[in-house]
Amino acid sequence: MWIAFLGAAIVGISLGLLGSGGSIFTVPILHYGLGQPEKIAVAGSLFVVGTVSLVAALPQAAAGRVRWGTAALFGIPGMVGTVGGAALSRWVPGTVQLGLFALVMLAAAVFMFRSPPASAGPVARRARWKVVIDGLGVGVLTGLVGVGGGFLIVPALVLLGGLEMRAATSTSLVIIAFKSLAGFAEYQRVLDELDLELDWGTLGVFAALGVLGSLLGGRLSTRVPQTALRRGFAGMLVVMAVAILAVELSGSSDAGDEASGTQSAPAATVDAGHSLD
Repeated sequence: MWIAFLGAAIVGISLGLLGSGGSIFTVPILHYGLGQPEKIAVAGSLFVVGTVSLVAALPQAAAGRVRWGTAALFGIPGMVGTVGGAALSRWVPGTVQLGLFALVMLAAAVFMFRSPPASAGPVARRARWKVVIDGLGVGVLTGLVGVGGGFLIVPALVLLGGLEMRAATSTSLVIIAFKSLAGFAEYQRVLDELDLELDWGTLGVFAALGVLGSLLGGRLSTRVPQTALRRGFAGMLVVMAVAILAVELSGSSDAGDEASGTQSAPAATVDAGHSLD
């Protein structure tokens, strides 16, 4: 249990440092670390990520680093997309969600391995309708698999509006917060339909540790080499994504064995963990 809560603090620190990255660890911690069913883990992730990002954004907003016009242009379509992704999750099996989640982790690793785009000099602004489409797409991803999408949002903010990295990181926190909480609200209906309940005690502790971590991360953001940090997180993402794919593909194989009457005893245990889907 303590390892899972240590992970919660790391989630917050990463959000405070980078405006991205840490939230993508939340679903694996809730599902594999704390044993929550897939859809509960996704819903809980939206709550934790939204809460931690909102609190982390407050001091950034007070310091004048949030670009509210850009946040609205990207964030409002993102909220709509997140609600749509959460609604779509009704018909997506939990194992498929986790498989997609692992692929998203690999994509995040690619983005984090790359050096952030420089904002010095003139920047060709992205067409507004394209920004809206970007927001919708990242929002759907947020609602479906429970990630904040900061690893996509931060580079987009630098490229579309020429924001420098600290402004992009701060603005990303606002966008992540509002679309994650919008998706979480929709997910309540999904869980009610499936007769599933959240573990509010665990989520409360998880969110509190994440908030503390985010405040620490915000203080450290000017002192820690960002490139080395991003690449270190990227390496962790690759390892976790491969592990998730291995577990989920193994579970799918075991399900096939069960259908053919050849399932082993350990496989039955794995399948039982997915029985809510």
